[in-house]
Amino acid sequence: MHDIVSQASNFITLDAAHIIYLFFVGFVGGLVSGFIGSGGAFVLTPAMMSMGVPGLVAVASNMCHKFPKALVGSIKRAKYGQVDVKIGIVLGISAEAGVLYGAHIQEGIKKAFGDAGSNLYVSAAFVVILAVVGGFVLRDAWKTHKSVNSHEEEKLTKIARWVQSVHIPGTMVYFKCLNARISVLFTIPLGFATGMLAATIAVGGFIGVPAMIYVLGAPSLMASASELVIAFVMGLGGSFKYAMHGLVDIRLALIILAGSLFGIQLGAMGTTYVKPFMIKMVMGVIMVIVLFSRGLMVPVYMAQLGIIGAMSESTVKILKNTSFAIMAFALLSGAFIILSAMFKGRRAERQAAQEVLEHGKI
Repeated sequence: MHDIVSQASNFITLDAAHIIYLFFVGFVGGLVSGFIGSGGAFVLTPAMMSMGVPGLVAVASNMCHKFPKALVGSIKRAKYGQVDVKIGIVLGISAEAGVLYGAHIQEGIKKAFGDAGSNLYVSAAFVVILAVVGGFVLRDAWKTHKSVNSHEEEKLTKIARWVQSVHIPGTMVYFKCLNARISVLFTIPLGFATGMLAATIAVGGFIGVPAMIYVLGAPSLMASASELVIAFVMGLGGSFKYAMHGLVDIRLALIILAGSLFGIQLGAMGTTYVKPFMIKMVMGVIMVIVLFSRGLMVPVYMAQLGIIGAMSESTVKILKNTSFAIMAFALLSGAFIILSAMFKGRRAERQAAQEVLEHGKI
């Protein structure tokens, strides 16, 4: 009986406003996911938490909605020739091990410290990872922007050149997206770290996509598309693991999935109209905005755990509302950047086609 009551306390009451908000969150998450291939979870988990969903339930429900969406996105982008299924499955297998281990840690924290401890863990992990990865991605986007403008191709990093040069007998596999053979011994730790992070904050793409680009040497488009295969493999196993402990809120998962299936189609189409630097720029901008949203909630959870002094109800309310407003701004910014880039690209393509027609008539 106690287990049933504790599981019921994981799930919030949904009204019409919550459902509309979740659908919109799902749409933007799908848009971002189809566009940058990170699963869009770095938008979805904080967005659910900002409306009062416990951190662990947000992570588990997010993971549950992710694998069917990732399957749709990877099939869509495979039609554009952007998916390397082999690298997705190879990384996905070691990522699954990371998911199971990460879920075990999450459940341990919730048992020991309750929702406040779980929320603090998820939020602190978001702030640290968003700061590191977001800053790095924005810096690289600017570099790529300058090189794209001078009509240079994306260059391999020093570490990617080294990884592709190492030959370990019996472990070498050819990957289409790298156009090179590399040792699977390099993919195992990268996959495990991706899965571990996915189980912690429901975001594996933070490691998966940059790892494929900067460590293995995959082009941005193919890395972001192949990550969707990894997300499918991880999401399937992770959902089952969390569902066994009554942590998946299927209502949240289905509403977000409904919105994201619309968004992911548009996001995947958008990748065919934009330059690689734009994918990185979108990823970096949204990461930095979401960072501030989650960062504001860290002191609230710390106060609940008694790590810092108690906060007045009015202070907690101000921080929660501000965090929610920043989160909404992040969602709108991401949608605006992706859709405007997509429409500009389509317009430019149509103009080019029109000019070709006119020249043909002359």
